Amino acid sequence: MKNFDLKAWVRPNIWALKPYSSARDEFSGDEGVFLDANENPFGRKNRYPDPHQRALKKALSERNHIPVENIFIGNGSDEVIDLVYRIFCEPAKDRVIICPPTYGMYEVSANIHNVEVVRVPLTDSFEMNIDEILAHPAQCLFVCSPNNPSGNRLQNVERLLEEFQGIVIVDEAYIDFCAERSFTELLPQYPNLIVMQTFSKAWALASARVGIAYASAEIIALMDKTKPPYNVSRFNQEEALKALSKPEKHAYRVATILRERALLEKELQRLPVVKHIYPSDANFLLVEVTDADAIYHYLVSQKVIVRNRHSVVRNCIRITVGTAEENKILLQALRDYGNGNENL
Repeated sequence: MKNFDLKAWVRPNIWALKPYSSARDEFSGDEGVFLDANENPFGRKNRYPDPHQRALKKALSERNHIPVENIFIGNGSDEVIDLVYRIFCEPAKDRVIICPPTYGMYEVSANIHNVEVVRVPLTDSFEMNIDEILAHPAQCLFVCSPNNPSGNRLQNVERLLEEFQGIVIVDEAYIDFCAERSFTELLPQYPNLIVMQTFSKAWALASARVGIAYASAEIIALMDKTKPPYNVSRFNQEEALKALSKPEKHAYRVATILRERALLEKELQRLPVVKHIYPSDANFLLVEVTDADAIYHYLVSQKVIVRNRHSVVRNCIRITVGTAEENKILLQALRDYGNGNENL
């Protein structure tokens, strides 16, 4: 988008906001007698974490060749979503666009902030209706790609970046499992673009709650001054840094998941209870079955937990790709169900 005036899209109170200045903003060194933050002088966990996650941002910058000033670290991607509403959306006035079926927190966060949601459903092939989206003025547009729960990489996002008058948030939580490039490469071209990524999926750190936003330096500065001062704990920052220091381990895990995804899809196609498997660019498969509710409850009784998505995609369950052994247990349970053994 050319001639993008960021200030016109930001809430005036946020634009004028003077951020909280913590003790660690005023001094960032590692050595000294620290008597500035009212911390307990005893113990090994007594110090506040770096509020700006400098070491983690530097590591991400070096890995992805993105300047530090274009990186925000959040308490999971959900904090990034929350900040988008805080920064760009006036409660009871503005609205955002989502394209269901998609990640549910976009709408939940809108409801929390009293922001109207315009739903432009994906097509039957789980692609965006671009013309319909562009027909609705809105502050923000959330694009989940690869999409959850369908698993596919969405097409024509660049057209939206060119033509949508507002902030475009591209959620790339599953980008590591996708062969196509990240939209972070387009950040210099589109000042209205925010790209979200996470350590929860491919980096195997869901419990650490470390999310990432990549955007213009101006948008990142707004996020930095709007977030709580110590939003990501030292321990979670350290776990993310540790993961980044082992790229071979990350690559091996991703390759293993992709291999298991292909094997799982092949075996699922042989089962009579499976009607259709949607193409996936993520670490899960959306599977249409004969009776999603019944199959879900049967699998639970066998201590195999999948996600019942019947409420958003008729008769579909979402299956996360597990280890080879976990996938075998799932397949055997589905065979037992299909053979009429569910009542044994």
